[in-house]
Amino acid sequence: MLGFVRNKMSFSGRKLFESSMKRIIGLLLIVGMAGWNTQTIPENNMLMYSSTFRQIQEDIRDCVITPDSAARAWQENMRNIRATFHNGDTCRMGDSTYFVFPIKGYTPQKSIGGRGMGYRAEGFDLFDMDVRGSHPAHDLFVFDRNQDNIDDRTWKPIDVLAFTSGIVVAAEKDWKYDSDLRGGNWIWIYDPCLDGLFYYAHNNVVFVEPGQWVNAGDKISEMGRSGYNAFKKRSPTHLHLMFLKLNKDALPEPGDTYDWLMNSIIKQ
Repeated sequence: MLGFVRNKMSFSGRKLFESSMKRIIGLLLIVGMAGWNTQTIPENNMLMYSSTFRQIQEDIRDCVITPDSAARAWQENMRNIRATFHNGDTCRMGDSTYFVFPIKGYTPQKSIGGRGMGYRAEGFDLFDMDVRGSHPAHDLFVFDRNQDNIDDRTWKPIDVLAFTSGIVVAAEKDWKYDSDLRGGNWIWIYDPCLDGLFYYAHNNVVFVEPGQWVNAGDKISEMGRSGYNAFKKRSPTHLHLMFLKLNKDALPEPGDTYDWLMNSIIKQ
């Protein structure tokens, strides 16, 4: 899954009230978006799409929305984003510079965990927090034995680069070390050419904002150890990179990026 875990339940009156209000506000936002279509929403409403995208993710994480309702809300919102940005005529997939390896100064041969064997898409369900066991992503590892988020060779932070060009849909910057959320500081970027979303997790510092366009090779964050499991000593410092291709119905399907990573441009 994405790296979300169910929040610990609190039985205080205040927490129950906050949870109820959050659920009401989130569902109202999602229902409201479902009533729009791409003909009635102006193209400059990417921030509204981003806000809805994040709300859906939080409602899935907090288990305040059913998987079916989450899928419908996601579908409607991604159709709007797709209609705003997708243009197959502008794709240049044949260009050898389309993909840039996401970790500056590293090669895929030395960075990709398990030589690509860590990718496991079977059973993946973005919308159901009860589904576990899949790992539709590649973990990209770095030299950081003392786990201080600094490259052991250069003594500098490790730059995370945009793998491809796209629009930043959502970003989390405020993960705390005592949080039980697994994704940590993450970034979602929609690539209109590939018609899919890239998810970058466990960052230390995030440098992009929702609605911002990034080009392949742009610095989007610095490598970190944020996230419930990634923060633990047993976990080597790494970037969790996932790609979700949108099908014809704008629903997400995992895609293996191994070949793209292996053939990507290296930035030193």
